[in-house]
Amino acid sequence: MHSSFKLNGISFPSEKELINFSETNNKSLYSFLTAWFDEKDYLVVHTSGSTGKPKPIKLQKAYMINSAMATGAFFDVKEHTKALLCLSIDYIAGKMMLVRALTLGWDIDVVAPVSNPLAQLTKEYDFSAMVPMQLQNSLQELDMVKKLIVGGGVVSNTILHKLRAIKTQVFATYGMTETITHIAVKRLNNFNQKPSFYQTLPDVKIGIDQRNCLVIQAPKVSDGLLVTNDIVQLVAETSFQWLGRFDNIINSGGVKLNPEKIEEKLARIIDRRFFVIGIPDEVLGEKLIVIVEGDSYDIKLDRVKSLSTYELPKAVYFIPNFIETATKKIQRKETLAIILEKNQK
Repeated sequence: MHSSFKLNGISFPSEKELINFSETNNKSLYSFLTAWFDEKDYLVVHTSGSTGKPKPIKLQKAYMINSAMATGAFFDVKEHTKALLCLSIDYIAGKMMLVRALTLGWDIDVVAPVSNPLAQLTKEYDFSAMVPMQLQNSLQELDMVKKLIVGGGVVSNTILHKLRAIKTQVFATYGMTETITHIAVKRLNNFNQKPSFYQTLPDVKIGIDQRNCLVIQAPKVSDGLLVTNDIVQLVAETSFQWLGRFDNIINSGGVKLNPEKIEEKLARIIDRRFFVIGIPDEVLGEKLIVIVEGDSYDIKLDRVKSLSTYELPKAVYFIPNFIETATKKIQRKETLAIILEKNQK
């Protein structure tokens, strides 16, 4: 524990006093700190479950410290940084905010992981991390944070447009539990009009496999090569453009469709949360549909001239609320299952 570390404005002369304080204030924080300061050289964390059933993973504490140091250097958030933790401590993104604070000597405030964590706060912060839903609900108060990283999902074009008028430096992050959160970062606002690509952190090497999926070598945070299911386009040795998930590809009538690219086009006319997905079809094999969150309304898909004939969804479905993981990632297949079940009745 760094000598400058503070939790909710309080300094602690020893690890034991910090643990004792957390025991009466926050069960998740207490559980993390107890495990962090025990004799084991690893921490057991669980994946988010956005692409499958959550599974436990052992992460080396030394690697977690390396990740924290890399973030501190990249964003210039070192000793005495005022940070806000508004993510769940039960998952890697929340845990790593604490590891950064403990390692780098931050003054970190821990609040409940609600949809708009800034609404009831008056203090200004140097650094924080949110999921896209929290970002969307915090736009009015976002000036309270100087630098913000956003992970756990794609930031919509609607939000990107609104971020242009906000002085906060907002970054999208690329990473996963296996890489101990982000290994690459992309600026979302306050930059020139050239396209912004993901830039890797120091000591990270990237490549692609035969599927054009990203392959990561990050020896300071992960053992061996990590082959992902993320389709990317390499821009340079240290930068890439994320195109979508290989396991989301839809084969409709022999044509392979990339849902994320279609969603990028549809975002021009749909201002709610939505996604496109394939459903079984006797003729096409898979039929492209779009699922929108909220009450039904008339969406004129033919207004999007950039959509090809194959990319035009064949149907629109509405659902009151998407199925989400505990970290607020949309579970596409589980949400679709509710739609299909409802339409079979």
